[in-house]
Order: sequence, then structure tokens, then C-alpha cells
Amino acid sequence: MNTLYPIFLKTENFNILIVGGGFVGTEKLSFILKNSPNANITVVAKLISDEIKSMVKGQSSIVLLEKSFEASDLENKQLVIAATADKTLNESIYHAAKVKSILINVADTPELCDFYLGSIVTKGDLKIAISTNGKSPTLSKRIREFFEEMLPENINDLILNLNEYRKTLKGNFEEKVSALNEITKSFNKKS
Repeated sequence: MNTLYPIFLKTENFNILIVGGGFVGTEKLSFILKNSPNANITVVAKLISDEIKSMVKGQSSIVLLEKSFEASDLENKQLVIAATADKTLNESIYHAAKVKSILINVADTPELCDFYLGSIVTKGDLKIAISTNGKSPTLSKRIREFFEEMLPENINDLILNLNEYRKTLKGNFEEKVSALNEITKSFNKKS
């Protein structure tokens, strides 16, 4: 049973640390920046890939530190992703983060994760997060691809129109929800 609680973070309000500058670190950084281009991220690694360096060129919210990880790198961080190829190092990052009550994701090690980076579908203001509870990222990816293909490109127009309608509604919260439910109930009817 998947007991995860999905949330959407305003990453520009957090300080994120990614430890690892190779393939996995590149993948995690790319994933975050695709969804949150203004995220505040520090990448720490002995070697940082050229791909990461070119990816963050000119982005003032990204800091690259080409050095070994030290526990002091966790200062003022709220989220950590351990993405090194060294399992022992990843475990020590995990333990150091837990001591400081910092949320951590250790790549490819679900038992050492406070959160997972699921697959995300984005169409304008619509964002759908998909999780398999860390068990099958490949299936999450395929479901993401399905939704990206199935959702109409103009879905954002619908969102904006509903937002404008919502602003015109009078009454208490319950009455507004009822009015919006009435206008949107046809969306899940099969034709």
C-alpha cells in the first residue's frame, strides 16, 4: 500500500543540497530544474560533470562546489539528495542529515528516503505527480508519457477560465466548491 502524502514544494523557498556530480546527480538536478527552474540548489562533488556545469551556466540560484562532501555542507539546507556512486558515503550523508532533521533522498535506496522524486506531468499550470512508492520508476515514467500524450495542449486555457469563474463566485467556501463541482462534473463522464 502506498502511504506517501504528495505535496508540491515551492523550491525557491528552500535550500537544496545535491551531493554527487556524475550521472545520477545530473539526473536529479535536471529533474528539479525542469519542474522548478528557480530552485536554490548547491551541488557538492569531487568532480562535477561538464553537463551539470553547462546546465547551470548563468543561473545565480545554483552553486557548484567541486570538493568532497563535509557535514558542514548541510548547514541551512532543508532538502538533501545523496546521489553519489559510493554507498558508504550516501549512508553517511543520510545519517548526517537525520541528525539535523533534514529531509533526505538517497538515490536508488528507498529505505533511506524521506521522499521520492516521482514522475511529473506538466501542462501549463496543471501538474500531476506519479509515484509507485519507489518500486518502479520505469512504470511511473510510462504513465507520465501516457498523460503527456492524452492531455490536450490547451488544458491551461481551461484552468485559466475556471480560475476567472472562481473569482466571480459569491458565498462561503462550501458554496464555491459546490458551484465548481457542478461545472466540472462532466469532465469525468465517458462519452
